[in-house]
Amino acid sequence: MHPNAERVRAELRSLGAGGEVVELAASTRTSQEAAAAIGTTVAQIAKSLVFVIGEVPVLVIASGVNRVSMEKLAAYLGSPATRPDADTVKRLTGFPIGGVAPVGHATRPRVVIDRDLLQYKEIWAAAGTPNAVFRTTPEELVRITRGEVTDVKLD
Repeated sequence: MHPNAERVRAELRSLGAGGEVVELAASTRTSQEAAAAIGTTVAQIAKSLVFVIGEVPVLVIASGVNRVSMEKLAAYLGSPATRPDADTVKRLTGFPIGGVAPVGHATRPRVVIDRDLLQYKEIWAAAGTPNAVFRTTPEELVRITRGEVTDVKLD
């Protein structure tokens, strides 16, 4: 198993999460690729998007079908956030874009969860590489990330 995926697996176990990390032959880098590889809907993909306020990381975990409203996010956070470049994402999280997991980050981010994810019985999230994923529930995702649930969807 890739070291990043192993790190996520260890973190999930330490948090008492039920899902197992699975490495797939097909890419899961985008929500569409992940849904096709897993055999689920794009909406059930919990995509992890990294933003920053200055140098403070904010992880937004959104439904794969939703785009994040920068206005709603700024209003919720109380400050505008920006999208960092790939090198900054890797430095802050320890993961490459397309493989950013909800847990196991190099720098613990503030976590904001798209409330649209709460409607599903199960969801899938990246597990440290563009080919690794794990299954979870919305309730478990909120618990293991200590995420704040709000509406971040671009209307």
